[in-house]
Amino acid sequence: MPITALYPGTFDPITSGHSDLIERASKLFGRVLVAVAANPKKAPLFSLEERVALAQEVLAGIPGVEVIGFNCLLAHLAEQCQAQVLLRGLRAVSDFEYEFQLAGMNRRLAPGVETLFLTPAERYTYISSSLVKEIAALGGPVSEFVHPRVEAALNNRLR
Repeated sequence: MPITALYPGTFDPITSGHSDLIERASKLFGRVLVAVAANPKKAPLFSLEERVALAQEVLAGIPGVEVIGFNCLLAHLAEQCQAQVLLRGLRAVSDFEYEFQLAGMNRRLAPGVETLFLTPAERYTYISSSLVKEIAALGGPVSEFVHPRVEAALNNRLR
């Protein structure tokens, strides 16, 4: 039976670091569900629908990858999707403490789902959606950090 991995995040916007991790995960798991969180507390730049559409465009050529939006408890989504794995990305040691807490809570809420951590390729370790948005908002170049479609969306939204 192929393993389904669920990769949740806000993806506001999806970056090359996210894409790298998803592409590598697609080689490890039969199905990778990229779950875009509504997460209104973060006040996203793009709506949930826009973030889902951007992720679908960016990831269209990767076999076994699907993009969905969600606005529920992650443990419930994992059960609904019959995911066996929650996939999380770690860029730096500073990410670990928060991710470790999340993994423990998710294990408690969904004991049948394992959390696995992947690190991005070295060239993407410093990229974050927040930094990309800040650079774009100040008129800086973001083409090496995001897909051209995401760059265009950022330029349209911020200018």
